[in-house]
Amino acid sequence: MLEAGTMLLFCAVLFASVALGWSIIPALFVGVLLFMGYGLVRRCSLRAMASRAAGSVRSAGTVVVAFVLIGVLTSLWRASGTIAFIVAHSTAVIHAATVIPLSFLLCSAMSVLVGSSFASAATMGTICMSLGLSMQANPVMLGGAILAGVYVGDRCSPVSTSALLVKQLTHTNLFNTIARMLRTGAVPFVLSCVVYVAAAVVEWLCASGGSGFGAASAAATAGSAGSARAAVSTNASSITDIGGLFSSAFDLHWLTLVPALLVIVLALLRVDVRLLMLASIAASVAVCVGVQHMEWAELLRLLIFGYHAQNTQVAALLDGGGILSMLTVMATVCISSAYAGIFAETRMLARLQQVIEMLGHRIGACGATMITATCAAALACNQTLTIMLTHQLCGGLYGDDESERSAQAIDLEDSAVVIAPLIPWSIAGAVPLATINAPTLSLAAATFLYLLPLSRMLASAVRRRSGFRTRHRSQNQNPGLAIPHRPKPMLHMFAHGFHPKSGD
Repeated sequence: MLEAGTMLLFCAVLFASVALGWSIIPALFVGVLLFMGYGLVRRCSLRAMASRAAGSVRSAGTVVVAFVLIGVLTSLWRASGTIAFIVAHSTAVIHAATVIPLSFLLCSAMSVLVGSSFASAATMGTICMSLGLSMQANPVMLGGAILAGVYVGDRCSPVSTSALLVKQLTHTNLFNTIARMLRTGAVPFVLSCVVYVAAAVVEWLCASGGSGFGAASAAATAGSAGSARAAVSTNASSITDIGGLFSSAFDLHWLTLVPALLVIVLALLRVDVRLLMLASIAASVAVCVGVQHMEWAELLRLLIFGYHAQNTQVAALLDGGGILSMLTVMATVCISSAYAGIFAETRMLARLQQVIEMLGHRIGACGATMITATCAAALACNQTLTIMLTHQLCGGLYGDDESERSAQAIDLEDSAVVIAPLIPWSIAGAVPLATINAPTLSLAAATFLYLLPLSRMLASAVRRRSGFRTRHRSQNQNPGLAIPHRPKPMLHMFAHGFHPKSGD
């Protein structure tokens, strides 16, 4: 009862922070005090809890260093013109009849390169939304396509913070996990493309038939969609000439593409992700100095504070990055890591973990992880804490060998990473939608985000059913080999209570 009350109080503090638009960092610090207070009530040593928490934070040091490199890299890609070059040339292929599926594909490609859903939404997503609305596209479907696209790379990019966090938590090889993510995500990705192509075809047919589908859809979502159109109307004329806008601020030489190409090539060669980012950072510095003629003092400043364009229209699309931009996610990881140590010392989550293990015995580890991730996302209100809570709660579902750790890594990627943005009050989805001025209803059109976990649960159920039939057939054919049913130790303990052995 005390555990539930402590957790509910923590969730209330998180919800209040999100609802009021405050940073969640103070709320996370309040969580530290609450959980340590729980430990003191349970007569746990304050020194022991602090020691466990510090040890967990130290273990997160590697991923924090990677986050610093990501902040530097994203800032330099903005300043060197790499992102501007990619956006200017890719948006040239967008047309009214194909804007929805192309928005999904372009945002997916951009997110794979930069590894950030927020950065992808602020650049490619904003432009795709503006172009789409100017072409009378359905704002709900367009917003859903963009949201789904920016999380394709947020999940499986080698420079994604979520992918690096899962790697650190599960102690797995990043590129092996990415290869598995490509396999498990292939069918949902193709199905999402089919859905968005179908939406584009229907919209084109309705428009050509004179029904004014774009206008009708805007009327159906008058409140949110209307505000979306109003928000971008002032920028519509400049957005339609992306090449001219970015050419005025950057020298869009082909060399600006080199930092992005380095990431792709070195990732294919499976170079360590930190070396990969350092190589791209070095190339970006060379482009900033040699192509964009940037002063060294300005270059050093943007590494810390991020890129800030002088042109206000360019600034609205490209400003950001830098080490300071990663402080929130780094603080979230460190504080959440402290939670792990406190929970381990106080055994606060022991009962909940036992319930999840029982659920895993019934529906499999994958299904139990999906359900746990959904509940964690609803409570945590952000992606990072969702990943870390799901990992800790579902740890008992997996073994400690390499194959089991790999299984947990892919289950986390296919659940916590993509389910978090589907929660309406989570900043994981709310921030990208607010950035592109899309209606909240767009969550329902972000097909990739829910087709992926659903397909994994379906595949897991089929495998479990197939395995059960195989074992049943084998036992019928060889009755002497049939293994008598023995209850799982944990299930037996819950059913009959715990009875220590004599001599214990």
